[in-house]
Amino acid sequence: MGNFPVIVLDFETTGLSPRGGDRAIEIGAVLIDAGRIVDRFHSLMNPGIPVSPFIQGLTGISNAMVRSAPGCAEVMAGFGEFMGQYPLAAHNASFDGRFLDAELARIGRERTNEMVCTLLVARRVYPHILSHKLEALVRYKNLHTDGTFHRAAADAEMTARLWMAMIEDIKGLYGVGEVSLESLQKLSRISKAKARTFFG
Repeated sequence: MGNFPVIVLDFETTGLSPRGGDRAIEIGAVLIDAGRIVDRFHSLMNPGIPVSPFIQGLTGISNAMVRSAPGCAEVMAGFGEFMGQYPLAAHNASFDGRFLDAELARIGRERTNEMVCTLLVARRVYPHILSHKLEALVRYKNLHTDGTFHRAAADAEMTARLWMAMIEDIKGLYGVGEVSLESLQKLSRISKAKARTFFG
């Protein structure tokens, strides 16, 4: 495995853009250390704005559910403590990173943690498959799942399992003993052609 702990996280939200006024409605995260999941964080969160019928249909998260949930500020304060200075990973990290930073900013906090995108890494490790959506990768790698997607805890868990599988595949494909955070960040940013020879 990578010789570093990492927190894999996922948000469910009211829409695509915190700049457009969208808010987080659920967060799920798992801490991986020494090749296994050792801790978890999960909470619905009350954004103070309505959840659209589309998002309710996609996630199963209703307005009634978020109304009875703790406020975003309370949840993000708790997640900030859980997150600490661990590096972070998410599937489509630009999306989750935007919401993480926006919600932290609302409580006067700023993220300094490094972040890796498992979607971009998967595109380089598995260039031959047609879709790199989380559901497609879970099926491709035959990862254990209860079939739940678009819920933060389930998606974070699946992304964590994908993270561990990808690291093992990188080690096997390229014959490397350890995979560093820096190497994964670089791999996610290079071209498909250069990825073939990235690890020598």
